[in-house]
Amino acid sequence: QVQLVESGGGLVQPGGSLRLSCAASGTIFSIYVMAWYRQAPGKQRELVATFINGRNTVYADSVKGRFTISRDNAKNTLYLQMNSLRPDDTAVYYCNLQQSGNEYWGQGTQVTVSS
Repeated sequence: QVQLVESGGGLVQPGGSLRLSCAASGTIFSIYVMAWYRQAPGKQRELVATFINGRNTVYADSVKGRFTISRDNAKNTLYLQMNSLRPDDTAVYYCNLQQSGNEYWGQGTQVTVSS
């Protein structure tokens, strides 16, 4: 089993920044994929950013140039640095881990961008 705990969400003004963290614990193998998703009210959950092949990164078009995904393998922690936040970034952000055919989700952290 794998547990994912997100933190770092909150209320921020447009143009501001937040850094999300996702701490993974439990049985984690050497090969796994981690990603950030988000779900806004009334919308489907969408991929925000992920690592491909452990090193390359992929971003949603809407966040390119503003968000940066990173990871600390020693700490099994995933990060999402979010800059130049906009009201349409408001959503619950979820951490996702996939390994050995299994998929795990965190409980989500709310990000609200509003003046």
